[in-house]
Amino acid sequence: MSQSTTSSRSLSDLTELDQAAFVQYLDGIFEHSPWVAERSWNARPFNTVDELHKQMLTVVDQASHEEQKALICAHPELAGKEAEEGSLTAHSTGEQKGAGLDQCTVQELERLRSLNTRYRERFGFPFVIAVKGLTRHQIMDKVDARLNNDTETEFSTCLQEIGKIARFRLDALFASPN
Repeated sequence: MSQSTTSSRSLSDLTELDQAAFVQYLDGIFEHSPWVAERSWNARPFNTVDELHKQMLTVVDQASHEEQKALICAHPELAGKEAEEGSLTAHSTGEQKGAGLDQCTVQELERLRSLNTRYRERFGFPFVIAVKGLTRHQIMDKVDARLNNDTETEFSTCLQEIGKIARFRLDALFASPN
Protein backbone atom coordinates (compact mmCIF):
# COMPACT_ATOMS: atom_id res chain seq x y z
CA MET A 1 0.00 0.00 0.00
CA SER A 2 1.51 3.33 -0.97
CA GLN A 3 1.93 6.16 1.48
CA SER A 4 -0.56 8.30 -0.48
CA THR A 5 -3.15 5.54 -0.16
CA THR A 6 -2.50 4.94 3.52
CA SER A 7 -2.52 8.59 4.50
CA SER A 8 -6.14 8.93 3.43
CA ARG A 9 -7.40 6.42 6.02
CA SER A 10 -8.70 7.44 9.41
CA LEU A 11 -8.22 5.69 12.71
CA SER A 12 -11.83 4.49 12.57
CA ASP A 13 -11.13 2.89 9.16
CA LEU A 14 -8.29 0.96 10.79
CA THR A 15 -10.75 -0.88 13.01
CA GLU A 16 -12.55 -2.33 9.99
CA LEU A 17 -9.45 -3.82 8.36
CA ASP A 18 -8.68 -7.52 8.45
CA GLN A 19 -5.44 -8.43 10.20
CA ALA A 20 -3.29 -8.54 7.06
CA ALA A 21 -4.49 -5.11 5.89
CA PHE A 22 -4.12 -3.70 9.42
CA VAL A 23 -0.50 -4.90 9.56
CA GLN A 24 0.21 -3.55 6.08
CA TYR A 25 -1.33 -0.18 6.93
CA LEU A 26 0.87 0.13 10.02
CA ASP A 27 3.97 -1.08 8.18
CA GLY A 28 7.06 0.74 9.37
CA ILE A 29 5.64 2.14 12.60
CA PHE A 30 8.00 -0.29 14.33
CA GLU A 31 11.03 -0.65 12.05
CA HIS A 32 10.98 -3.99 10.17
CA SER A 33 8.81 -5.51 12.94
CA PRO A 34 5.30 -6.21 11.64
CA TRP A 35 4.70 -8.56 14.59
CA VAL A 36 3.93 -5.54 16.78
CA ALA A 37 0.95 -4.51 14.62
CA GLU A 38 -0.03 -8.14 14.10
CA ARG A 39 -0.30 -8.76 17.85
CA SER A 40 -2.08 -5.43 18.40
CA TRP A 41 -4.89 -6.23 15.96
CA ASN A 42 -6.96 -8.25 18.46
CA ALA A 43 -7.19 -5.24 20.80
CA ARG A 44 -9.29 -3.26 18.29
CA PRO A 45 -11.15 -0.96 18.21
CA PHE A 46 -8.82 1.94 18.81
CA ASN A 47 -10.64 5.20 19.39
CA THR A 48 -7.53 7.34 19.67
CA VAL A 49 -3.93 7.26 18.52
CA ASP A 50 -3.05 7.12 22.24
CA GLU A 51 -4.95 3.84 22.60
CA LEU A 52 -3.28 2.33 19.54
CA HIS A 53 0.17 3.48 20.66
CA LYS A 54 -0.37 2.18 24.20
CA GLN A 55 -1.44 -1.23 22.86
CA MET A 56 1.57 -1.43 20.57
CA LEU A 57 3.88 -0.57 23.47
CA THR A 58 2.18 -3.28 25.56
CA VAL A 59 2.94 -5.79 22.80
CA VAL A 60 6.60 -4.76 22.86
CA ASP A 61 6.71 -4.89 26.68
CA GLN A 62 5.24 -8.42 26.64
CA ALA A 63 7.58 -9.66 23.92
CA SER A 64 10.46 -11.95 24.75
CA HIS A 65 13.90 -10.49 25.36
CA GLU A 66 15.01 -11.96 22.02
CA GLU A 67 12.13 -10.28 20.17
CA GLN A 68 12.88 -6.97 21.88
CA LYS A 69 16.55 -7.24 20.93
CA ALA A 70 15.57 -8.05 17.33
CA LEU A 71 13.37 -4.93 17.36
CA ILE A 72 16.30 -2.82 18.52
CA CYS A 73 18.59 -4.43 15.96
CA ALA A 74 16.06 -3.72 13.19
CA HIS A 75 16.96 -0.04 13.52
CA PRO A 76 19.70 1.28 11.27
CA GLU A 77 22.79 3.00 12.57
CA LEU A 78 22.56 6.76 12.30
CA ALA A 79 24.29 7.93 9.12
CA GLY A 80 25.53 4.37 8.75
CA LYS A 81 25.89 1.91 5.90
CA GLU A 82 22.17 1.87 5.05
CA ALA A 83 22.10 5.66 4.76
CA GLU A 84 25.20 5.63 2.58
CA GLU A 85 23.73 2.93 0.34
CA GLY A 86 20.29 4.58 0.19
CA SER A 87 18.62 1.50 1.67
CA LEU A 88 16.96 3.11 4.70
CA THR A 89 13.19 2.90 5.03
CA ALA A 90 11.30 6.03 3.99
CA HIS A 91 10.59 6.76 7.66
CA SER A 92 14.25 6.48 8.68
CA THR A 93 15.43 8.50 5.68
CA GLY A 94 13.10 11.37 6.55
CA GLU A 95 13.93 11.27 10.23
CA GLN A 96 17.69 11.22 9.72
CA LYS A 97 17.45 13.96 7.10
CA GLY A 98 15.29 16.05 9.46
CA ALA A 99 18.05 15.85 12.07
CA GLY A 100 20.63 16.99 9.52
CA LEU A 101 22.51 13.68 9.50
CA ASP A 102 22.68 13.86 5.71
CA GLN A 103 24.65 17.12 6.06
CA CYS A 104 27.47 15.86 8.27
CA THR A 105 30.93 17.09 7.44
CA VAL A 106 33.58 14.44 6.85
CA GLN A 107 34.81 14.93 10.43
CA GLU A 108 31.28 14.69 11.88
CA LEU A 109 30.59 11.56 9.87
CA GLU A 110 33.83 9.99 11.12
CA ARG A 111 32.91 10.89 14.72
CA LEU A 112 29.38 9.52 14.40
CA ARG A 113 30.50 6.29 12.77
CA SER A 114 33.19 5.85 15.44
CA LEU A 115 30.56 6.39 18.15
CA ASN A 116 28.22 3.92 16.42
CA THR A 117 30.99 1.30 16.33
CA ARG A 118 31.94 1.82 19.98
CA TYR A 119 28.30 1.66 21.02
CA ARG A 120 27.58 -1.56 19.08
CA GLU A 121 30.78 -3.17 20.40
CA ARG A 122 29.89 -2.23 23.98
CA PHE A 123 26.19 -3.20 23.95
CA GLY A 124 25.72 -5.63 21.06
CA PHE A 125 22.99 -3.61 19.36
CA PRO A 126 22.75 -0.28 17.51
CA PHE A 127 22.26 3.07 19.19
CA VAL A 128 18.58 4.05 18.90
CA ILE A 129 17.19 7.50 19.54
CA ALA A 130 14.14 9.42 18.40
CA VAL A 131 15.97 12.08 16.40
CA LYS A 132 13.00 14.39 15.83
CA GLY A 133 13.82 17.82 17.23
CA LEU A 134 17.51 17.05 17.73
CA THR A 135 20.49 18.34 15.81
CA ARG A 136 23.27 16.06 14.60
CA HIS A 137 25.54 17.57 17.27
CA GLN A 138 23.04 16.79 20.04
CA ILE A 139 22.67 13.25 18.71
CA MET A 140 26.43 12.66 18.77
CA ASP A 141 26.64 14.05 22.30
CA LYS A 142 23.85 11.69 23.38
CA VAL A 143 25.62 8.65 21.90
CA ASP A 144 28.77 9.70 23.74
CA ALA A 145 26.90 10.15 27.03
CA ARG A 146 24.95 6.89 26.73
CA LEU A 147 28.19 4.94 26.25
CA ASN A 148 28.59 5.38 30.04
CA ASN A 149 25.42 3.37 30.79
CA ASP A 150 25.23 -0.32 31.58
CA THR A 151 23.71 -2.75 29.07
CA GLU A 152 20.39 -3.15 30.90
CA THR A 153 19.89 0.62 31.06
CA GLU A 154 20.72 0.99 27.37
CA PHE A 155 18.43 -1.85 26.36
CA SER A 156 15.57 -0.21 28.23
CA THR A 157 16.47 3.24 26.86
CA CYS A 158 16.47 1.93 23.28
CA LEU A 159 12.98 0.44 23.78
CA GLN A 160 11.75 3.76 25.21
CA GLU A 161 13.22 5.62 22.24
CA ILE A 162 11.58 3.13 19.84
CA GLY A 163 8.28 3.92 21.56
CA LYS A 164 8.85 7.63 20.90
CA ILE A 165 9.73 6.95 17.27
CA ALA A 166 6.56 4.89 16.87
CA ARG A 167 4.46 7.69 18.34
CA PHE A 168 5.95 10.26 15.95
CA ARG A 169 5.24 7.91 13.05
CA LEU A 170 1.67 7.24 14.19
CA ASP A 171 1.03 10.95 14.63
CA ALA A 172 2.29 11.57 11.10
CA LEU A 173 0.21 8.71 9.69
CA PHE A 174 -3.01 9.93 11.28
CA ALA A 175 -2.38 13.67 10.97
CA SER A 176 -5.37 15.60 9.72
CA PRO A 177 -4.86 16.80 6.15
CA ASN A 178 -4.28 20.53 5.93
